[in-house]
Amino acid sequence: MVHLSKENILNLLHKEQLLDEDLQTLLKAREEGKADFVLIDVREPFEYEMAHIVPTDMLLPTSRFQEWFEEIQKLKDKNLIIYCRTGNRSYQVQQILKRYGFKNVGNLAYGIVDYSGRIEQGVFENK
Repeated sequence: MVHLSKENILNLLHKEQLLDEDLQTLLKAREEGKADFVLIDVREPFEYEMAHIVPTDMLLPTSRFQEWFEEIQKLKDKNLIIYCRTGNRSYQVQQILKRYGFKNVGNLAYGIVDYSGRIEQGVFENK
């Protein structure tokens, strides 16, 4: 894991394609109050139930993009990290959000299949 200096954390938060180790470092930094971002799963609810990264903040399925796009506008100035199964759907969502003015959107490049951090099963509960 990367050292948790303020500079390293900011660099990771501004990376467009995050690796497994990057996300684990950022989650540790967030747990320690050193990083602020929203972790979003763009897979379908049945996929989330099978396995999801802990702690995922939002479940916004790509198939329902039109339904949640307005809701996510309030997060335009926040650091967002999105993921899916292999990184393809989340990459597509990342590109669309960037086109609509979202500044800091990171994508877990190889998705949850490559993630070696904490994963759980279960239904999404709004926080």
